[in-house]
Amino acid sequence: MKSKSGKNVRKPHRLRLPELEQCKTAVPNSLVSPESRRSYKHAIEEFIAWYCSEPRLAFNRVVVLRYRQHLEGRALAPSTINVRLGAVRRVAYEAADSALLSPELAAGIRRVKGAKSLGVRIGNWLSLEQAQSLMAARLSHTLRARRDSAMVALLLGCGLRRSELVGLEFDDLQSREGHWLIADLVGKGRHIRTVPVPTWVKAAIDEWTTAASITSGHLFRPVRKNGAVMTRRLTQNVVWYVVKEAASRCGIAALAPHDLRRTCARLCHAAGGELEQIQFLLGHASVQTTERYIGCKQRLAFAVNDRFQPCMAAP
Repeated sequence: MKSKSGKNVRKPHRLRLPELEQCKTAVPNSLVSPESRRSYKHAIEEFIAWYCSEPRLAFNRVVVLRYRQHLEGRALAPSTINVRLGAVRRVAYEAADSALLSPELAAGIRRVKGAKSLGVRIGNWLSLEQAQSLMAARLSHTLRARRDSAMVALLLGCGLRRSELVGLEFDDLQSREGHWLIADLVGKGRHIRTVPVPTWVKAAIDEWTTAASITSGHLFRPVRKNGAVMTRRLTQNVVWYVVKEAASRCGIAALAPHDLRRTCARLCHAAGGELEQIQFLLGHASVQTTERYIGCKQRLAFAVNDRFQPCMAAP
């Protein structure tokens, strides 16, 4: 890089606090998902706190390797470490684009490998009997109980994410070809899909909307203690507490909203649903992701190619 006088100017290799603050603002703005923005912002703040606590560090590959060792020393999960390192790489890209860091140093930071995950994490699925007890565990017929029952029904019957559930509008529910569905649902990564709504899920939604007199706007809203329904939409934390309380009523431990999404996939597959259709339902870009949600395993005792036998021509 040359200055106006024609002399070579070396790009800085040590980022100061104002420059880091600039990158911390620019990186989340380049992301689409609100969840990713929140996660990366927290990860960048942690890195800045560690970076500024170490005296006179240059921002290069060696420093990022030291930061990875620091994270590993905290006994964090590999997935958490990789998110932190991904945020640091984003900071390097943004610094290089803003001429705060040389492209060579940014490329070196990019080559820092993430933490390896040993083994496969087991998912949490409900059986059909547990799913039935979860839907039948409502204690009352108050507005809040009707709302919570409709939310659990959508998570379990349609495999929605928390962010998708709280973002639903009343007009998103439409009837096409004699079947109720959620039209043009914008999911993770801005992927758009159509989600069929089973009859029993639609009945739970109608019970809530009729009791709450909801005919437009946000589908799920806060309910005050006096029974008044507010106009703003719910937060994702409310969905977490609703699922936790419903699970505790029927004796299911450690149940998260995303476990209902996995359960939806497995129950659909157990009922004879095609893997491709389940992929469409959940909005997965890769069928391998759908297979992980189902927990597919090869069953040699019930091999699928044993189910057919071509007729042999007579000699």
